[in-house]
Amino acid sequence: MNERLDAIRQEILDGIKEKANSRATAFELRKQFLDSKTGKIGQLMKEMKTIAPEDRASFGKGVNELKEWALEKFTELDEKMKTLELDLRYKSEKIDVTMPAKEICTGNLHPITQMRNQLIDVFAGMGFEIYEGTEIENDYYNFTALNTPADHPARDMQDTFYLSPEFLLRTQTSAGQIHVMEAKKPPIKILSPGKVFRSDDDATHSPMFTQMEGLVVDEKITLCDLKGMLDVFVKKIYGEDTTTRLRPSYFPFTEPSVEVDVSCFECGGKGCKLCKGTGWIEILGAGIVNKKVLENCGIDSDRYSGLAFGIGIERTAMLKYGINNIKLLFESDIRVLKQIDDN
Repeated sequence: MNERLDAIRQEILDGIKEKANSRATAFELRKQFLDSKTGKIGQLMKEMKTIAPEDRASFGKGVNELKEWALEKFTELDEKMKTLELDLRYKSEKIDVTMPAKEICTGNLHPITQMRNQLIDVFAGMGFEIYEGTEIENDYYNFTALNTPADHPARDMQDTFYLSPEFLLRTQTSAGQIHVMEAKKPPIKILSPGKVFRSDDDATHSPMFTQMEGLVVDEKITLCDLKGMLDVFVKKIYGEDTTTRLRPSYFPFTEPSVEVDVSCFECGGKGCKLCKGTGWIEILGAGIVNKKVLENCGIDSDRYSGLAFGIGIERTAMLKYGINNIKLLFESDIRVLKQIDDN
């Protein structure tokens, strides 16, 4: 019997030496010998009934001495493993104050957000209020109220994202003008920024882009007022030497309608790659609000007139920052974004 006790004692010592490398493994080893139900020392006590009566006292004494010795060993082992794990933790969390600090890059607003804020600042300085409409519109506000006939190409499935026969993703923020003119009497002076959606995709177009619509309705509004506002806008964004010119165009919701060009801020109008040698860059569309649009909103077109303009924020940003592919504005490439910070 003493040989069995000595064998268990040696097995414990070997286990501590070979297997115990953490508090978790030390606990498993302790359980293997001292667990009251399955431990090897606990199993010895269950054998008491098979021992001859005259040997039971010495057997019980030997098992108890082994148990006390094992408890002492495992307690020492647990303390040792605890100290070792703390040392390893301290080493892993140690900070070398002589090491150079890690460079922390600060972020900046996305170019589209920067340009949107700049445009709002420019026009807010001229008294414009902000109106943000919904990205899902119905056919009436997006087309019919804006004097766009049922057979107009813009209504085709290949140009517009329809959600149902009645509802669609707005193709222009001009729809917000109708909501404002229905709810508010002149004078009106609002900007309507937001995302718009069109089925178009190439280097200069995206299925989703950001537009900012401007609307002014009051007595005696003319193209001169429009040109004056846009002159202020381009000088603030592209420089004090930048000027505008108006070219005749057509939009269903304005009459007369104009395309607005800016003098090339790269070459000063002399002709370069950016302006394709013309000295001018097309920037936006605008015009005097069509009388039918005013009347659709219950506004007296004999007393009031209005001007409207639509600015593509991506296009404005691409021109200002020299970006040649609109997709660079949507890919969130840090190498591109960190170069643009006008805040």
